[in-house]
Parts: sequence; structure tokens; C-alpha cells
Amino acid sequence: MARGRGLSRLHVLVLAVTSAVTASNVYLSQPLLEEVAGSLRADPALLGAIPTATQLGYAAGILLLVPAGDSHDRRRLILVLTACSGLALAASAVATSAWFLAVAGFVTGLLSPVPQLVTPLAVALSEPPGGRSGGRGRVVGTVQAGLLVGILASRAYAGALAGLVGWRGVYAVSCALTLLLAVVLRRCLPADPAPAGTDGYRACLASLPRLAARPPVARVIFSGALVGVAFGAFWTTLTFLLARHYHYDSARIGLFGLVAAASALASPWAGRLADRYGPRRGLAALTALVIAGWLVLLPGGTSLAWLVAGIVLLDVGVWGNQTVSQTALFSLPAHLHNRLNTSYFTCRFAGIATGSLAGSLAWSTAGWPAVAALGAASATLGLALGLLPHRDRAEPTA
Repeated sequence: MARGRGLSRLHVLVLAVTSAVTASNVYLSQPLLEEVAGSLRADPALLGAIPTATQLGYAAGILLLVPAGDSHDRRRLILVLTACSGLALAASAVATSAWFLAVAGFVTGLLSPVPQLVTPLAVALSEPPGGRSGGRGRVVGTVQAGLLVGILASRAYAGALAGLVGWRGVYAVSCALTLLLAVVLRRCLPADPAPAGTDGYRACLASLPRLAARPPVARVIFSGALVGVAFGAFWTTLTFLLARHYHYDSARIGLFGLVAAASALASPWAGRLADRYGPRRGLAALTALVIAGWLVLLPGGTSLAWLVAGIVLLDVGVWGNQTVSQTALFSLPAHLHNRLNTSYFTCRFAGIATGSLAGSLAWSTAGWPAVAALGAASATLGLALGLLPHRDRAEPTA
């Protein structure tokens, strides 16, 4: 990778690892719930609040903390959040009740949107001193791959480690890794090359709706939300499909998550696509891949081979779409990057949640064909929205 103003290959690797470690902390609890239930003598139904609280904390962190990157030094924010999330994991390791663990999980999630700060910093560090970056998409794709590896590997890591050291040991080891990461970042993370914006933190928060409503931004984030609908509809209903049509148990169903590993490998490729052909064409190509994935998935209830092929196409398209969308947003003024990331991921997660609900309703109403129709239709709308021309050529301001 070509070196930018303050970004070497080592720095890119460190930032990708940072995204992987901090993202994985959000998903640690899911494979541990049964062991936690026995240890704390808690109702398993109550323990469902733990991953929910962590996810809610993560959403709150994206909305409330990531915009601070446009008004404060991002390097310092990343260091503080990483160290504090390590302390929150330590609290989880010594939890004495399910409620304590849920609160600690919420705090862990709140302090974990580090990847959404890391990516704008990586882009700023990769920019040459006096011009446009020709490798912005490549940098975004590499850091994004770290995020996806963290998400995909966290459940397997936590489940395997719990068998050796117990659920408390999982949190303790993750705490140690996170604190070690904070030390590494303090030693080798370059200074933020972009000066803090003139807007204060409250002004940054207040500007989010206006910024998201500007045509060049709205087109990208709402197109991404519609692709999120297609994604959420699939992964929610896949369990129903595999259980009903293939009679798979939960262990075999969980293995299908490994098929999604192809998405992590595709993220750098998607970034290169945006660099070579431009974000708009890249966005169109990746969204079209999502549509193609749903068309391949249509006979998924009768053919396992078609199902696996469709999963690969869908996941590569969805995560590649996210990489290209971020690349497009980061072509806008640097002092807006963190707020743009906040707007994008807030809408993206809302789309995934909406797709989960709509997919469940479609399944209960008319089965898998209705789910496939929903996924293909939402992705097609996302493609159409992403390609819409707009008259507002002025760069958005806060």
C-alpha cells in the first residue's frame, strides 16, 4: 500500500486490528449466556437482556460519541474509549448478577464505537499533503475488513475460550487484550492530522439532521439503509428456513455464519473498486450484487447449493456496499467525516432492524418467496436511490 501523509502499512494493520478487537467486544456475551445462567442462577429469559443492552449501548455510542470526532482530537478519543471499554469488560468479569452484567454490557457497548472513529482517522492519515487521495477506498476497505473479522470471529472466540477458562475468563482475557491494545495505540498511533472543527460538540450533534438531509449525503445513507433492510430480512429468516426445510439444529445453523467470512475478504476489493471506477459506479455494482444474491436465493428452500451461493453474493454485496458508501461520504469535507459516519451507521442499523421485523412478517405471511421478494425489492430501491441525479452540487456544510 502506498504511504500517505502519516499512514504506513503498519499503521493500517494496527487500525484494522483496533477495529477487530473493539468490535468483537460487543458480541462476546451471545455464546456465553447458558454458562452465565448456571453460574449466576439467573433466568435464561432475563439473560437475553445482556446482548440487547450491549447492542443498545453500541447504538447510543455511535449516535452520541462518534460526532465528537469532528470537534475533538480523534487520537485521544480512540485511546480513552479503548482504555475505558477495557475497564467495562473488567466489570463484566466480576459481575455478581445478571442485572450487573447487563449494565456493564451497556457501558461496554457505549464505549465501543471505536471503528467508527478509526475509519475517518485512517482516511485523514492517508490523504497526501496537497491533494486528493487515490487510495481512500483501499484504506477504508482494509479497516472495514478488520471490523468484519472482529464481528465474525467474536462468537467463535468467546465460545471456544469459555470452554477453557469459563465465561468470566472470556471477559478477563478480552479486558487484557483491550488494555494491551490501548498501550499499543498510545505508542504507535499517529497524531490526528486534521485540526478539530470549529463547531463544538453540541453544535455537531445538532447539525446531524441537517447534514443527513443534504442530497449528496441522503442519497448514500438512505440507499445504505435500504440495503440494510435486505440484509436484516435474510439473516433473521435464515434460521426459520434452515430449521423448517433442512431440519438443521442450532449448531449447524450457526455454521452458516462462516459462509459470511467471504464478506471480510471482499471489503478491500470493494474499496479498490471505488478507487478505480468512482464511488457511484462502485455503489451501483455492489448493490446490484445484493439483488443478484436474492435472485439466487429464491429457490433456497429447495436447493442448498443455491442457498450457499446466494449467501456469498448477498454478503459480499452488502459489506462491499458499506465500504463503498463510506468511501463516497469520506470524499466530502474532512471536518464532517465523523458526523457522516454517525448518520450512515444510524440509518444502516435502523434499516437492518426494519428488515428483521419485515422479514419475519413476510415469512409468517407467505414463506420464503415473500422474504426473497422483500429483499430484492428493498435492494432495488436502494440501487435506484443511489443512482438518482441531484442538482445540489455544493459541498454539504454543518
